[in-house]
Amino acid sequence: MDWSDRRTRFRALIEGDRCVHPGSVFDAMSARIAEDLGFEIGMFAGSTASLAVLGAPDHIVLTLPEFAGQAYRICRAGNLAILVDADHGYGNALNVMRTVEELETAGVSAASIEDTELPQPFGSVGTPRMLSIEEGVGKMKAAIEARQDPKFVIAGRTSACTISDVNDCIARAKAYEAAGVDMIFLAGVKTIDDIESVATEINIPMVIGGGPTPDLDHYSKIGVRIALQGHKPIMAAVQGVYDTLKALRDGVPHGDIEYYAKPNLMTQVTRSGDYDRWMKDFLGG
Repeated sequence: MDWSDRRTRFRALIEGDRCVHPGSVFDAMSARIAEDLGFEIGMFAGSTASLAVLGAPDHIVLTLPEFAGQAYRICRAGNLAILVDADHGYGNALNVMRTVEELETAGVSAASIEDTELPQPFGSVGTPRMLSIEEGVGKMKAAIEARQDPKFVIAGRTSACTISDVNDCIARAKAYEAAGVDMIFLAGVKTIDDIESVATEINIPMVIGGGPTPDLDHYSKIGVRIALQGHKPIMAAVQGVYDTLKALRDGVPHGDIEYYAKPNLMTQVTRSGDYDRWMKDFLGG
């Protein structure tokens, strides 16, 4: 498949002058829904991937093939540009290279690589630790080296504002920018002051994950181009399945279940019209 158009659109977005919310997606149908609703980009996070593929919490137990496979299914379902959270790149700098290769092949438009020590080492549970800046820089350089399509965006992700302090965060952001990343992804940042402190020290756009309630106009002015809104869609899907199954188990008649996707929406998100046409054209239907 040709992934060029969506990557061009993603590049244009981050090089523009406004901040957007991505649609949090986790499978083919959620990606189509986000695209149909007009989201400029989608976000496929490691946490939602672990939930969707394994039914497991975000403890870095998902493998790269599982993550890249689900990313491919999301990308091939439509034309939405997808940013993925590739966690720590599934290992050291050489593993990061393999991660970028697989995600680029899967059709992803952008990937973030973070500088947290993952998976959590023995004895560190509950106390996240940062990689050294030198190792973080090595991972960013490896990601850039592995990139084949120059339109593919590499974001350097750091949780330093939360784990250490804003000065460490600034030092890392500047180092990753110097290494050649296209964006800085600030994860878990707590205050707008911290965001502004980082923004004044770098010359590349930012992604904000967590943090204060976003003011998109203000974010746009200080160089933030993507502001996450959490990952409620997959939680809503879980709740919907739970409520429906519970009602059926409790004896509610099938015909009395009201909160479900009606046929017109199912036809839309499954692209049933395309399949009908293909069956007619190619199967003599």
